[in-house]
Amino acid sequence: MKFISWNVNGLRACVGKDFEQSFRQLDADFFCLQETKMQEGQLDLQFEGYTSYWNYAEKKGYSGTAIYTRHKPLSVTYGIGIEEHDHEGRVITLEMEDFYLVTVYTPNSQDGLRRLDYRMTWETDFLAYLKRLDSQKPVIVCGDLNVAHQEIDLKNPKTNRRNAGFTDEEREKMSILLDNGFTDTFRFLHPEEVTYSWWSYRFKAREKNAGWRIDYFLISDRLRPQLTGATIHTEIFGSDHCPVELNLL
Repeated sequence: MKFISWNVNGLRACVGKDFEQSFRQLDADFFCLQETKMQEGQLDLQFEGYTSYWNYAEKKGYSGTAIYTRHKPLSVTYGIGIEEHDHEGRVITLEMEDFYLVTVYTPNSQDGLRRLDYRMTWETDFLAYLKRLDSQKPVIVCGDLNVAHQEIDLKNPKTNRRNAGFTDEEREKMSILLDNGFTDTFRFLHPEEVTYSWWSYRFKAREKNAGWRIDYFLISDRLRPQLTGATIHTEIFGSDHCPVELNLL
């Protein structure tokens, strides 16, 4: 079974950069999007054989997530059930027969770390949400987690030490998440590989490969025996992020 996750940084803009061709080429069972930056009715983008689910932010042109699936879910949940967190369209959960699939666009701590305190609250509440799901059946979590977990996960760790996405606090929350029964699939299969999933639009960062790995597929540890592949599609353009892939038996 093939899963794709992609922060498209504005789906309408990405559609103008060969998104539909990339979607068909990747040919996934589940195709998860983050940062769609859309409101309902702004784009009618359907693919034969897929059903789509959308979570829009209340603020126009901001955040937002979506999932296209070839497989009918038992149920669909939007948000994590906490009022403080559920206005920005950041989470969709599909309950399938054998697992939960969660796509998430984690809040950015922003310049000057002005949203770091909120981010810490989010991390605690999101982990509690995942643990509740995991107590019922295995969980697959994908999306832009807005953190480079280890120094290998970004080009310039020393100069980014206190920048959003590479603070000690954010990295520690990621460690806690993994310690609570989840596996970073790419790093598990490729422990030494340096590959990034996001590059700033500034300073020709992608051309220089000065990037960060902040897009992930995490799985409940008990799914590890079914893990057959984890790929970062650096060859696909259309956003400042590239798609990431998970393969399970």
